[in-house]
Amino acid sequence: MLNRCEWCLKDNLYLHYHDHEWGVPVHDEQKLFEFLILEGAQAGLSWLTVLRKRESYGDAFDGFDPRKIALYGQEKIFELLNNIGIIRNRLKIEAAIKNAQAFLRVQEKIGSFDRYIWDFIDGQTVQNRFTALKEIPAETEISRIISKDMKKKGFSFVGPTIVYSHMQATGMVNDHLVSCHRYQELGGTI
Repeated sequence: MLNRCEWCLKDNLYLHYHDHEWGVPVHDEQKLFEFLILEGAQAGLSWLTVLRKRESYGDAFDGFDPRKIALYGQEKIFELLNNIGIIRNRLKIEAAIKNAQAFLRVQEKIGSFDRYIWDFIDGQTVQNRFTALKEIPAETEISRIISKDMKKKGFSFVGPTIVYSHMQATGMVNDHLVSCHRYQELGGTI
């Protein structure tokens, strides 16, 4: 049996996400934007709640296409507020629209969101060496720096904790425990 981070053992959806996505470096613009939307939706909730609604989010938010989402108006917001497949929170929905607009501005100014976000860590995954879940921080100095910069660029629902979760999800940091089979697979050394 493979050793895994204990947080994923409660649910098969968590297990699949842990084994195939969490901590894998993401450089695809659309996928980076998807995680930005999903992490913002998670605020105050469990990640499992968001994972269970992920497919519905993709359907409701035009496949996470920032160009389409940036144009959403009041009619679409009303439609989303009535969609039982997603988290129906007006502030989170409006943040997704605002973030799509900011995302597009970053792409236009810098060339890609990928370059923007990964430049904070010089394009290389931060390889942490945690041995217990309690050691994994909710935020770090770098997530505070990124959060502050993103807010200046017009993003919302991007506090340091949400940014750190985004970093974990997109492989900017490897927070698999050193005892987990994914730790070394994702570049960690013991």
